[in-house]
Order: sequence, then structure tokens, then C-alpha cells
Amino acid sequence: MLSIVVLIVTVLLIALGVLLFLSPGVPKPFLDNHGRAISGSISEKIFITIGGIRQGMFIKSKNVKNPVLLYLHGGIPDYFLSRTHPTGLDEYFTVVWWDQRGSGLSYNSGIPIESKTLDQLLSDTKELSNYLRTRFAQDKIYIMGRSGGTFIGIYAAAKSPELYHAYIGIGQMSDQLKSERIAYEYILKEYQDRNDRKMVEKLMASPVKDSIPYEYLKLRDQAMHRLGIGTTHDMKSVVTGLFIPSLLCSEYTLQEKINLWRGKSQSGVHPLWNNMISTDLAQEVNEVNIPVYFFHGKYDYTVSYSLAKQYLETLHAPVKGFYTFENAAHSPHFEDPERVKDILINDVFGGKVTLADK
Repeated sequence: MLSIVVLIVTVLLIALGVLLFLSPGVPKPFLDNHGRAISGSISEKIFITIGGIRQGMFIKSKNVKNPVLLYLHGGIPDYFLSRTHPTGLDEYFTVVWWDQRGSGLSYNSGIPIESKTLDQLLSDTKELSNYLRTRFAQDKIYIMGRSGGTFIGIYAAAKSPELYHAYIGIGQMSDQLKSERIAYEYILKEYQDRNDRKMVEKLMASPVKDSIPYEYLKLRDQAMHRLGIGTTHDMKSVVTGLFIPSLLCSEYTLQEKINLWRGKSQSGVHPLWNNMISTDLAQEVNEVNIPVYFFHGKYDYTVSYSLAKQYLETLHAPVKGFYTFENAAHSPHFEDPERVKDILINDVFGGKVTLADK
């Protein structure tokens, strides 16, 4: 028995040592072919006070004079995925990967739950946008939301169009309760067709109708990823696709990695989840006075592809374009970065829609 205890303790200490070694928490600089830092580039992790709370972010660019892009994550900060799925956004933007209030770098157990409201997150977004405009001497910046970040992003763009050149929604939310019903019906049929009795029983025990049962939410990620309709089309497990990559991201310290998942466990799907499933954005935000671009994976059921397309059709905007990514699910910028680059450079920068779906 003593030998077993010693072995377990030894393994745990080794694992802890490896994790500490993999967690220096220092952003990697952009290097040229000679191994020197690229002149004019920026690679930093900073903390500033936003809305009275210390909040953190990564700022990355190969040229600090590039247009600023504020990125709003969907519920859990996903900067760590850029290690295994490089986006290339830092080639033509100064990208701000902001860990929003209560998440990742901005996690603090003392943050009151009641402060994580739509109004407060919108206020935080506006405050950070103004900080970035001042710091980088740019009259306007770009704003990009993904998944739950699109719920905040589309409101921010509608309420403060003077701050932004354009809004880009990746996996754009619209009527999320209806989206969840569509996803549930699709998932149930797929598992019935596969004759997966255990999964079918679990799904049928927690049907999505006028509300979303907690038991279904616990099952949702696993069910979606196994079908290739979750984070990415080729990601089959949250553990191997998200959890392990987050531990391997050297730019977070070990404590920051722990906080990443502490924040996620406390917020659930998203801190604004109750708002999201009780709001039809097509009714609440039906006009945005800047160009609007929706990027959506064909296999995305985390947020409905068809509902997002319908939302853009009814949305009033001076320029608007919908872009289908045929081999992607919920993360086109991670799954097809070259096409995203083409769209951003050829359409978004010029306020055009030449590459949009016809």
C-alpha cells in the first residue's frame, strides 16, 4: 500500500513539474528568419482596469500599425487554440484577445455574479474599445465576436457604431432557444440513425422544448463534438480538443490555466446564457449602422447556420455579407484561416461583399 501511495505521489509531482515547465506565462515574440524580434511587432499580455475590475488580454501583431481587431470570445477564452489552429490574423491586424470579466486572465473569485450582466459587459467592451483607440492612435477599430461573443458584439456595434469600422460575427447568434431546438432534433436523429441507444435514451430523457434542461446542457458538448458539429468539424472531444491544448499553452501561467477553467465552471455555457435563450436578436437588434459580416460553418449546430443566415437577411446595415464555410463547424477562423484572410482583406477592409454567398 505504501508503495502505491509513493508511486501516485511521484506521478502527481512529475505531472505538476511538467505543467509548471509548460507554463512560463510569457507571450512569444514574433521572430524574423534570423531569430530576432520583428521590428514594429507586438506580443504582450497586459492587465488594465475595466469597469473597476482588473482584466487581462493578449495583444498580437507583426506590425503594430495594423488596424486593431477586438476579439470577443464565446464564453471561455480561446486564444490558446491559436497554437494548434493558427489564425494568421496577426499578419494584418493588431489582434486583442480579451479575456472578458470573470474569465481566464480576468478571473477573480471576488467578482460579484450580479455584475456579469449584458449592460456591464457592453460597458466593458466600450471602455476597452476606447482604450485601444487611444493607445494605438486609431479613430476606429474592428470588432469580431465568436459564438457567445456575437451576442455582445452585435449589441456593441449597434449601440456605438462610431467606434468601429465593421462588425464580424463568427457563428452569429440570433434566436438561441430556437437554435437549441434545431440542434437537439438533429442530434437525436443522428444518434437514432447510428443506433446509439445509450445516447438516445439520455437525449430523450431531457428534451429541448420551451426550455433547456440542465441535464441536456451537461450532455450537449459531448454529443455535438462526437458528431463534428461542435467547436471544429474535426474536434471529437472537449478533453483532447480544448482542455489539453489549454494546458499546453505556454503563454498562460499554471494559475491562469486553472482560472481559465474555474471561470468556465462558474459561468456554465456563458454568463449571459439566460439572456441569450430569452432573446431573439432579429427583434432586439435589427439595425447596425456599419458594415456587418457573418462567417458561419456549414456543420455548425452550436449556433444555427440557417437562423444566422435568416437574421442577416432581415438586418438593416449599409453593407452586409454572409459567408458559408463548407468544411467548418463553429470556428471558421480556426478551421479555414486562409479563406477568412481573403474575405477580410478583399471585402471587410474595403467595405465590400464580393466574396459573399450569392
